Amino acid sequence: MSTHVSRETTPGGRGKLYGVGLGPGDPSLMTLRAAEAIAEADVVAYHCARHGRSIARSIAAKHIRTDHVEERLMYPLTVETTDHPGGYRGALNDFYEEASARLAAHLDAGRTVAVLAEGDPLFYGSYQHMHKRLADRYDTEVIPGVTSISAAAATIGKPLVEAEETLTIIPGTLPEDELTARLAAADSAVVMKLGRTFPAVRRALARTDRLADAHYVERATMEGQRTAPLAEVPADSVPYFSVAVLPSRVDTGPAAPERGEVLVVGTGPAGAPWLTPETRGALASATDLVGYTTYLDRVPVRPGQRRHGSDNKVEAERAEFALDLAVRGHRVAVVSGGDPGVFAMATAVLEAAAQEAYTNVPVRVLPGVTAANAAAAKAGAPLGHDYATISLSDRLKPWEVIAERLRAAAAADLVLALYNPGSRSRTWQVGQARDLLLEHRAADTPVVVARDVGGPEESVRVLALADLDPSEVDMRTLLLIGSSQTQAVRRGDGTTVAWTPRRYPEGPGSGS
Repeated sequence: MSTHVSRETTPGGRGKLYGVGLGPGDPSLMTLRAAEAIAEADVVAYHCARHGRSIARSIAAKHIRTDHVEERLMYPLTVETTDHPGGYRGALNDFYEEASARLAAHLDAGRTVAVLAEGDPLFYGSYQHMHKRLADRYDTEVIPGVTSISAAAATIGKPLVEAEETLTIIPGTLPEDELTARLAAADSAVVMKLGRTFPAVRRALARTDRLADAHYVERATMEGQRTAPLAEVPADSVPYFSVAVLPSRVDTGPAAPERGEVLVVGTGPAGAPWLTPETRGALASATDLVGYTTYLDRVPVRPGQRRHGSDNKVEAERAEFALDLAVRGHRVAVVSGGDPGVFAMATAVLEAAAQEAYTNVPVRVLPGVTAANAAAAKAGAPLGHDYATISLSDRLKPWEVIAERLRAAAAADLVLALYNPGSRSRTWQVGQARDLLLEHRAADTPVVVARDVGGPEESVRVLALADLDPSEVDMRTLLLIGSSQTQAVRRGDGTTVAWTPRRYPEGPGSGS
């Protein structure tokens, strides 16, 4: 039994506020400091639902004395609807205001108040609403507690994160699409607040191919504790005090797929900030990564995952290699820069997959931010109206075809996004393209010269078409050539932005 040092309060003095973390449920997991704070308190406060029972109080019961003043902070509602003019949030906000005022009255009278909180007081806890309203006015101490996340991991005996893995904590109350996106991008994850959200959480895990990895933990360390593979848990048996755990994959690696497949993944123009949640998930769950070595280097190394790098001139061979792996039951991510469908690997994979040997291999293309869109965003909005995308590389098509398309696009007054404008072995194409376009465009037509967008050597400049210098263009550069309507304006900070108006001037005889 805790000891209590009695003291008289000083009129006009102020008491101290404790936010006391009690741990996940087992009273033996309370910290010594938590027990001390309760012993020091004059008032013990705890939240409860309208039935009056409090899990927090039950955890701390043996530390509560008969001379403690108990403040039961009863929620006016939990998940039901309300006729409060501010809705559910408004009703709760009024409750928090009233509850904090009751505690403030004790503190103003010089009494020390311990607010009990399951788990940790500042982790999805009710105490935090008292803290935000009172901590700036009173001497306050927050006593951390063992969270349900730590308890769940200990219960199933699985590490949460190791090495460079990151842990994502997700409330199950998020919309299902948001749950799916967060789970897809996560290394390890814990989904809190299951109960009525369980069906959506289960579907999100299935959509991200993580269902087989997921563990279910109910009432960790408490009476009635239950664990199981999440896929085996009936939806109608899940209470609010349960969590879904996706533990570390350092030792296990990606889960074995039910059947092989190929995912063609766009990584965007540079590194990790350009990945979508979908592509992050695909890269993490693949058993094998296949791609041009430069692009593979953008993807973090994960234990248990095999990497197959190759030169950038063997696209057809790379595609067949990936499909062969899938035939043998592997989940293969073919890593492509930018968007895989724009001058990249999607075409090569789909062309190879049309062969009879691979017609039963599932192939999915996952989009990425393409270089033209990334460069345009850095420069302003030069692609704001109709535009054409053309590769200046004559390795896979004759220059005569490229020149014909440049003339047609220029005659149509389209903005042009020019990919692969130059390299060490291709030095003359940019000059010829510039001269050809000057036959149709004014010399001061804005041109965006974007190099290494998103990378450490990023450079984005806006200059006139006549000033385009081929020697400044290499294979890491993308060119955006404006139309007759594209504007370039120098702003107050010294930068130049370019945009193409969405409204095009009406020509003779046009209109309704």
